[in-house]
Amino acid sequence: MQPKPQIGNLPVYQPGKPIEEVKRELGLDQVIKLASNENPYGSSPAVKEAIQAELSNLSLYPDGSAVELTKALARHTGVQENQVIFGCGSDEIIALIARAFLLPGDENIMADQTFSVYKSNADIEGALSVEVPLVDGVHDLNAMLSHVNDRTKIIWVCNPNNPTGTIVSAEELTLFLDRVPGHVMVVLDEAYFEYVTDSSYPNSIPLLSRYSNLVVLRTFSKIYGIASLRVGYGIAQPEVIRLINQVREPFNTSRIGQAAAIAALSDQAFVKECRANNAAGIEYLQKEFKRLGLAAFPAHGNFILVDAGRPSKEVFQSLLQKGVIVRAGFEKYPTYIRVTVGSQSQNEIFISVLEQVLGLEKAQVQP
Repeated sequence: MQPKPQIGNLPVYQPGKPIEEVKRELGLDQVIKLASNENPYGSSPAVKEAIQAELSNLSLYPDGSAVELTKALARHTGVQENQVIFGCGSDEIIALIARAFLLPGDENIMADQTFSVYKSNADIEGALSVEVPLVDGVHDLNAMLSHVNDRTKIIWVCNPNNPTGTIVSAEELTLFLDRVPGHVMVVLDEAYFEYVTDSSYPNSIPLLSRYSNLVVLRTFSKIYGIASLRVGYGIAQPEVIRLINQVREPFNTSRIGQAAAIAALSDQAFVKECRANNAAGIEYLQKEFKRLGLAAFPAHGNFILVDAGRPSKEVFQSLLQKGVIVRAGFEKYPTYIRVTVGSQSQNEIFISVLEQVLGLEKAQVQP
C-alpha cells in the first residue's frame, strides 16, 4: 500500500516517557515525571465526583455536540454557544483546522521551535510550512508577517510558546492582528493560558469580535488536570466553527470527559490555587538555576526551558537513570531541557538530581 507521499518521512509524535515504563526498564521504585506539563496537583475533587457519577452510563454514546459542556464553557468565557468547538485535546482541533483549510501547495507560518503538531498536520495536508526563527525564544511577529503572501492560509502563534515558555504581549498581538490580511487565519494556541500571571499577557477572547480571522485554542489537559480524558476546545466566529465542525468526527469527546470538564469549570478556586502554586514553583526553580549558573528562559506556562550546558539528550538519560523524566531533543536548543514545574517536593528532588548529573555539587564547594 502506498501512503500519501508527504507522510513517508513524517516523524511520529513522541510523548513524555510514562512513569510505569521507566520503573520497569530501570528497576526503579520511585520516579517523578516532569516531562509532559501535567498538573502535579491532579484535578478538582468535583471532577472525581463527576466521573464517579458517569460510570453508570458507560454503555451510552456521548453527546456528539457536547451541548451541556458548550453551555458551561460559553458562560465561562462570555461567548455564544455557536462559537465553540470541542476536540480530543486541542491538538485534534489543530488537525481539524488543517483538514478544513489547508490544500496541497498552501502555505502556513509558524515559529521554528514551537509545538510540533502544527507542522505535522500541515505536512499531512501537503501544505508548505514556513518556519520563522524565534528571537530570544519569542515569536518574531514582524518576521512572520513578512512571509505572508497570496498562498498563506494560517499563521500559528503558541502563547505561551511551547517549549520556550515565552509570551507575546497584548500590545504586540493586536499590532500584529491589525496587519494580518483577512484571508489569513491566525490560530492563537493558549494551552497554558490559565497559568500566566504577567499583566502584559493578552485577554484574547474579546479580540474575536474585532478579528474575524482569529481562532483561540485552549485545553482542559493542563491546569484543569484531566489530560487523560482529552478535552480541548476552540473559540472563533460562528462561520469558522461551522466549517471546522464539518470535518469533525462524531463522538470525539467522551461522556466522562464532558462531565469532568463541566465540573472542572465549576471549581475556579482550584484553578487559582494551582496558578499560585505554579508561580511559586517557577520562582523557586529560576532561583535555583541562577544559583547553579544555568541560563533559563522566562517561564509563563507550567514549564521552564533551561540550558544544561551539554547535549540535552545526555542530560535526559542521566536524569532518567536517577528516576527523573524531563524533555529534551529540541532542534534549535540542543543543550536545553524542558522541565515541568512540579510540586515543591518534586522540584527539590529535580534540582538535587540535576546537581548530581551536572557535577555542580562538587563545583560549588571548591574555593
